[in-house]
Amino acid sequence: MIHHFWLFALTAFLLNITPGNDMLYVASRSAGQGIRAGIVSALGVMVGCLVHLGAAAAGLSAILARSAAAFDVIKYTGAGYLIYLGVKALLNRKTASLSLEDRAEHTSGRRLFLQGVLTNVLNPKVALFFLAFLPQFVDVGDRHAAVAILLLGAWFDIGGTVVNIMVAVLFGRIGDWLRRNPRWLKIQEKITGLVLIGLGIKVAFTSKK
Repeated sequence: MIHHFWLFALTAFLLNITPGNDMLYVASRSAGQGIRAGIVSALGVMVGCLVHLGAAAAGLSAILARSAAAFDVIKYTGAGYLIYLGVKALLNRKTASLSLEDRAEHTSGRRLFLQGVLTNVLNPKVALFFLAFLPQFVDVGDRHAAVAILLLGAWFDIGGTVVNIMVAVLFGRIGDWLRRNPRWLKIQEKITGLVLIGLGIKVAFTSKK
């Protein structure tokens, strides 16, 4: 049912530690708003990844692979959402007046989580990745192929989440150190905004290839 699992596990590990959109998103959130924000964002990304995984197992990702229109709708929606978050961060004028405790209370964990989910769900490249990568290690003719895809995808998702949480802790500690100086609060917010806008532009110019 599953072929060359250890080759899959090694490949998944290498892919998970390679910086990508999700890792950059988690790093920017953690550096700007603390470790908690980064971890919550990473968990949101994990759930978004599970949505793509379910779609791949159900064969829905094939629609994105065949339909240029469907791919573009998802792509531009995701790009617009990231750019919106970035512009919102750039225009935020409240940051400088917030202490570390204020920022922890000001940022809604639910909002951070949902933003992480949407950031991943609205990236069609994730769906196409699962569609192209996972079947290489599964006997697609087997009646349990969907289950095998779900198991491999869950392994990949959990591994990626562990990496993202480590990134959140690292960048959160760097951010905590920088935020001891109030002047860094505005700078961090602007950097976060620019990173999100950059990710949105990157998503907008991605292709199915």
